[in-house]
Amino acid sequence: MPANHSLRCNGCSALVEGLDLKAFSDAYVAHARSQHPDWPFPEMAIRNFAEATQRLTGSTERLDTIGTVTIQPVSASRIPDWLAFFDHDAFAGNPVDAVCYCSGPHVFERGQERGGELRPWRQNRELMISLLESGRVFGYLAYADDRPAGWVNASTRVECSMYRVGEGANPPDRDVISLSCFGIAPPYRGHGLVGSLLQRVLADAPARGMAWVEAYPFNDQENADEDNWRGPRSLFDAHKFEFVEKHERCTVVRRRVEPA
Repeated sequence: MPANHSLRCNGCSALVEGLDLKAFSDAYVAHARSQHPDWPFPEMAIRNFAEATQRLTGSTERLDTIGTVTIQPVSASRIPDWLAFFDHDAFAGNPVDAVCYCSGPHVFERGQERGGELRPWRQNRELMISLLESGRVFGYLAYADDRPAGWVNASTRVECSMYRVGEGANPPDRDVISLSCFGIAPPYRGHGLVGSLLQRVLADAPARGMAWVEAYPFNDQENADEDNWRGPRSLFDAHKFEFVEKHERCTVVRRRVEPA
């Protein structure tokens, strides 16, 4: 019976196969442990990587031109589009980071930057579905050519454990939107989708009862992740965000929003 899942090891080019996803990831972990004992990665990270390579079917080629862009809030009816975006497109070509499903801001502690790779990707996926359904997580999808092309997590800071300040915060966590993550599928990068998403967040903030919008761009913009998922500092400067404080890896910037 032919294997349904296969991958050539990025360390030695050996072909690893499995009849189903579990069998495949078991085989990839076994291969890694037997043939690459010097790899420092824990088993869960290897398993998440292997399984991500099988579901990331989106293109990695940037499009020269794209169609009309629309921005839509992720209501319950749009969760299937959100899942399709994260399952297949958002991390195309980058299976290492595909575990997160944008759960990091909601599961990490304040100031913590990494760690989601040690959780099973399915756990993060199910968590985010429940948080979106309950309204505790809020964000927008950018559509281009009638398909999900980008995402921004625009949840309130009180729901983002990574950025929540807590009792005595000024402004209060409940009054602040945390722009904790932008994700753009590779074909649609460099076409202004991050700016379009930001503008929609700013425009809708007063109607959501929010007084502030906060962002956390990386300090090292030249060597930021390929898709710069915190958003470029220059974009926030152009939209009149003001400096709040500098952390080890990022700078907190914030803008007050007024009713139209």
